[in-house]
Amino acid sequence: MQIRELDLKELYTVYDVISQLYPDLTYEEFEDLVYDMRDINYKMIGIIDDEKLITYAGVVILTTFKDKRHIKVFDLITDKKYDREKYDKIMKDYLIDYANIAMCKSILY
Repeated sequence: MQIRELDLKELYTVYDVISQLYPDLTYEEFEDLVYDMRDINYKMIGIIDDEKLITYAGVVILTTFKDKRHIKVFDLITDKKYDREKYDKIMKDYLIDYANIAMCKSILY
């Protein structure tokens, strides 16, 4: 198992999981939105095991007056075939480390 940033070559894999969170989202719309979100430095992070995406998080590092430097988690989903509680915790623990490395004060879900 590994946790890493996903790249644009893996959009079909991401779509298979994110479509569980947004069932009305077509692949074409998803792809267009991902490319648009690159402007806000949207990062796709995944827990992967045996080439399968288990958990997905879509995050952005932001700085605001209210929250200072922080990570905003826009999307967090574990594939319905896996133990959601277990893998969500693994991802949240990873995001805590990610926030510390990025010098963020908090994580907003």
